[in-house]
Formats: sequence, C-alpha cells, structure tokens
Amino acid sequence: MSETPRVGIPEQLAGRMSMAEQHEYLRARHARPKVSRRAALVGGLVTASAAGTAGALANGTASAVQGPTLQSAPATAKVDGSLVAPFGRHLAFGADPKTQMRISWQVPFAVRKPYVRVGLAPWDLSRRFEAEVRDLSTPALSKKLPAVEQYYLHVALDGLRPGTTYYYGVGHEGFDPTRPERLATLGSFRTAPAAPETFVFTAFGDQGVSAHALANDQVILGQNPSFHLHAGDICYADSSGHGKESDTYDARVWDTFLAQTESVAKSVPWMVTTGNHDMEAWYSPDGYGGQRARWSLPGNGFDPEHSPGVYSFAYGNVGVVALDANDVSYEIPANKGYSDGKQTAWLDRRLRELRAHKDIDFIVVFFHHCVYSTSTHASDGGVRDAWLGLFTKHQVDLVINGHNHVYERTDAIKNGEVGRPVPIGASTDPTCDGIVYVTAGGAGKELYGFPAGVKDSYEGAVRDRESILSFHWTAQRLPDPDTVEWSRVRYTGYSFLAVQASAGASPRLEVSALAENGERIDHFEIARGT
Repeated sequence: MSETPRVGIPEQLAGRMSMAEQHEYLRARHARPKVSRRAALVGGLVTASAAGTAGALANGTASAVQGPTLQSAPATAKVDGSLVAPFGRHLAFGADPKTQMRISWQVPFAVRKPYVRVGLAPWDLSRRFEAEVRDLSTPALSKKLPAVEQYYLHVALDGLRPGTTYYYGVGHEGFDPTRPERLATLGSFRTAPAAPETFVFTAFGDQGVSAHALANDQVILGQNPSFHLHAGDICYADSSGHGKESDTYDARVWDTFLAQTESVAKSVPWMVTTGNHDMEAWYSPDGYGGQRARWSLPGNGFDPEHSPGVYSFAYGNVGVVALDANDVSYEIPANKGYSDGKQTAWLDRRLRELRAHKDIDFIVVFFHHCVYSTSTHASDGGVRDAWLGLFTKHQVDLVINGHNHVYERTDAIKNGEVGRPVPIGASTDPTCDGIVYVTAGGAGKELYGFPAGVKDSYEGAVRDRESILSFHWTAQRLPDPDTVEWSRVRYTGYSFLAVQASAGASPRLEVSALAENGERIDHFEIARGT
C-alpha cells in the first residue's frame, strides 16, 4: 500500500506526523491503567527472559538473543502446557551463517520454561537450550478488534559446525517435542559451508496472507534454497494505512502470516528487512518495536538495537546487505532521516569490506522502496540520492526491491542510463555494464499494474519498448516525470526471484524469476570481469 501505517490517527494529523509523533499520539490515546509496583515486580518475575547457556552443541553454545521484553503482560501460564502447541517457527542467520542460527517461534498462550532441543539426528536431540520470551501487548486500536497478547520465543545457537545439518524441536513445560506423537513437529536446518560452493537463494517483497502467497511459498520450497530474502512489507497487519479512523491494525495477522510461512521458514532462514507497512507506531517511537519482538536478525548493522532490519552476512561467495529504505524515502517520509546518516555511512563501510574480501565474488543488496520501477509507486528519488552512488562506487552486482506489487527488471544501469541492454537470457558484467535492479513485489499481496498502454513483456511474450513515461519522487514529496529506457522485463502476476550462485574459476549468478505456478518468466546471468 502507498501510505504509512497510522492506525487510529485523524486524517488531518496523520500526514504531518513522524513515526515518533504517531507513537506518542497512540500511547496517549490508548493509555493503560497504572500498575502497582508489587504487581509489576510479580509480572516481571514471571516473564523474565531465560538467558544463559545450556552447554555445548557441537563445540558451540546457545544463548538468549538480546532484546527487551516489550509492553509485558503477566505471563502466568493459565493453560495446561500439554494443550498449547508452538507454531510459526522461523529461522534466521546470525552474523556468521557458518556457525550461527537463530530459532524463533510463537505460542498462543503464556507457557512455562520454553526451550529448544537440538541434535545431529531427529532421534537424538540431546541438547536443550532455554528460550527468551518477548511478549507484545496490543490494545483494541479499532472498535471492531479486540486487545491482543502475543508471545514470541527466541534462541540463538552459536558455535555450530559449518556445512552441517541440525535437527531441532521447540517445546515448553508440558509439551515435549521428542515424544513419538510429536515427532512431526521437528524442524531442521543446514549451516553455510566452510568453503564456497554452488547454492540457490530466493527473494521477494510484499507478501501478506493469501492463497497466492502460499502458492509462492510452496514453489520456493521446491527450489531448495539456502536462504530467502523478504524485502519488506511482510504481513500487512495494517491493512490500509490511510491515516483514517476507519483504519485497522490487526496484530493477529502476524499469527496467520507466521503460520503460513512456517512450511518454508522452519528450515530455510527467512531474512527480512523493513517496508513502510512494517512501521507499527504503537510499539515504539521508531515503529520497529514489533519487528524486534518477532524476529532475531544478525544484529551487525549500524544500530541493531533500534534498526533490526539493517544487517549483512556472507554465504558462500555472495555478500548480502539488508537496508531500511524508510530512512531515506522521499515518498513516505515518516521515518526519513531517523539514523542521521549513520545507516548510509555504515553501508559505505560494509560494501567496501565485502568488495575487499577474498572469498566474496558478488554483492547483493535488498530493501523495500524501488530505485528503478515504472509501476504504481515508481522510483524513490530519496533512495537514489542516498545510495545510488555507493552502489556504483562498490560495484554492487544485484539490487532487489519490493514496494511495487509486480515483477520488473531493468537493463544494466550505469550513471542513471542504460549501460548495456540485458534482454531475457543475456549475460551482463557489472564491472563495466552497470547494475541490474529487480522489483520482485509480486509475493502475494494484491497486484499493481504498469502505466496506461504499457504491456507486460516476459519470457514467451516479449514486447520491448523504446521508452516508458514514468516518474520519481522528489524531496518535496512530488512526482517528477521521467521518460525511461531501462524497463526490460515486466510481469503483472505473482512471482519471486531464484538465484543460483556458482563459485570457482568462473563464478556466476544465474538469476531467474518464477511465477506462482513454477513457470519461468525471466532469466539472465551476472558474470564479473568477462
């Protein structure tokens, strides 16, 4: 959607309010009764996170992921634990995918002594690690919705063996995942290899909850990816974001989304970054309190405590960088400038480090708002002004965005113009041609379209155009017309990106776009120095 989530804020105020001002407004409007000091202490004792380690795991350790409990409600277990089933399992890498994995999940009610059991075989989960509890309280922000209590659980596994498959089960007092009748609840994951080898990763943005989202997930699972990138606008708990009294924010949509995603994310690290619909003003002044509660991400960005969606990792011969474009967006400025330039300075340093690394052949950057697109939101001039020069300076190989609910892929772009046409099936060299930008926003939310008279052009139905009339957003939040020549592939349909990375003497990125039925709609190759 095109607007920033501003649940329950009058329309005449919403357009002028930053995310921090929206948070203050909502907190004042939905203020909770004061709790006595004794009651607060009792609640704190019951909900305290179970930090610490529980022993070695393959010469490694596990620890609670850092993060405060947010707006805690007393987590006294009122339901028999044997009747409470964990759900919504999702994995994420730590900063080092060879040795670190984060396991996260959810329970519908407060439970006692949550934990993860881990081992090298499903019948031998010999190590047990206590989990951290992060609970979220959401008031009835709409007359049509109830107040919601949610409980998210996290364990960080460190010191794992590279290139190794681990099995795990999540449980709590009364729910033992190793019991025979619960073996179907076990999950598994594989750490990154010690040395680069061929692998596949997938990517998209703007998924939400729908039959199309589920269809994409199942095709993604069939690619056997080593990880998945989600370029923002994750679940759309804020369904409209128009800043009107009729807006709704339904925190329960997160429950549905995580259950929908579990078939993939329980075994494939699901690496997210932040879109405009992921700024949820109720939880924190920056809008990211909900994200900090629900996800455990690498935590090596410029400010992991406040910006969890900014981080990087290396897998095989590919360096991946996640960014928060809300910080620089001209179109949707609710969080514009919140990092005071620190994110951009960090990006410069990190790209330099990755490009200098002897084992890294390719750099992939993903974030939400589009650098180059002709669909509904078009291109964000704020992203271009802040980061385009750095992408060029450090010769980034591939940029993946969401925001526009279509698939669109550019030619190689150099200095704002076509450096080399890249028709379907062609190869490009970023060291001389420029960078290819992909909008992969057809993950499952309602589809957008392209400018009037502009037809789709994809594999099997190519309709090349010399130019398209589009626009980009300016610092004054106005659309500035563009006549663009770089829109090479366009597809109005549900889809995602699948990338195969090959190492060795002739490293390659073989990039494909697949529709929700598995049919290929685009493919091209990135090869450096050829």
